[in-house]
Amino acid sequence: MKHKILLPTDFSDNAWHAIQYAIELFKNEDTDFYILNVFSAGGNIVDNLMNPQSGTDLYQVKKEESEKGLAQLLDQLILGEHSNPNHQFKVLSKFSHTIDAIKEVVDKKDIEMIIMGTKGETYSRTAGFGSTAIYVMEKVRNCPVIVVPKEAPLAFPKEIVFPTAFKVPFKRRELVYLTDIAKKSNATVVVLHVKEAAELDQDQKANKALLEEILGDTKYKYHTLSHHSVISAVNLFVESRESDMVAFINKKHRFFGSILSSPLVKEITFHLNVPILAMHDLRN
Repeated sequence: MKHKILLPTDFSDNAWHAIQYAIELFKNEDTDFYILNVFSAGGNIVDNLMNPQSGTDLYQVKKEESEKGLAQLLDQLILGEHSNPNHQFKVLSKFSHTIDAIKEVVDKKDIEMIIMGTKGETYSRTAGFGSTAIYVMEKVRNCPVIVVPKEAPLAFPKEIVFPTAFKVPFKRRELVYLTDIAKKSNATVVVLHVKEAAELDQDQKANKALLEEILGDTKYKYHTLSHHSVISAVNLFVESRESDMVAFINKKHRFFGSILSSPLVKEITFHLNVPILAMHDLRN
């Protein structure tokens, strides 16, 4: 069965790097890549949050820029060094809000994963992940997302860090993308527990056993850290071991929105220079 992967692009260097990363990740598999450029009649974030109107001269200019950029990108992919008989590329130009357009394509094209850059055309070394990457990880909840920093090597991951507190039961269907990537990359999943107490309670032990069942046919191992800050623990662990990816489940909270709304996880994304796989809690 063919994979269907969505690649949002704003034609920035980081977006191109994410496309290259996706091509490498699926190089041995039949894959349809949908390359999406979303444009609006305005040129800044305020304009993008407003309801743009089609039919204006500015709209026509933006539309032509989008279509021209996609045509050039398609030529680069088909005629360049990235040509692969396993891969098909389809381009989509959408006049919409970015999140709305991505949600629509995910739904209508039955997309299984989104792979995108962490930062776009306004790339800043001090700004961390761009607002669009954060919004997509937070708001597009029916599809996993991999966000790829510009510094990430174009290679299969060999070590994937999965931070967890073992507080919530795991679901196999939530972690299928993690296990798939681990198996095809022959990567080791490092389950990182930043412990809050000396021992796991009974629920945590049960959840840990459930995780072991799900990871049973992958290579995995445990690592425990005692640290007052989850942010620091994850960042230091990844940096010290030169891990290749961080994966986590984005839990939806009843009253407080997504976990990505908390400064904790946003701060983790701001300081990591490895791809992040954001999966979703399917019970919400």
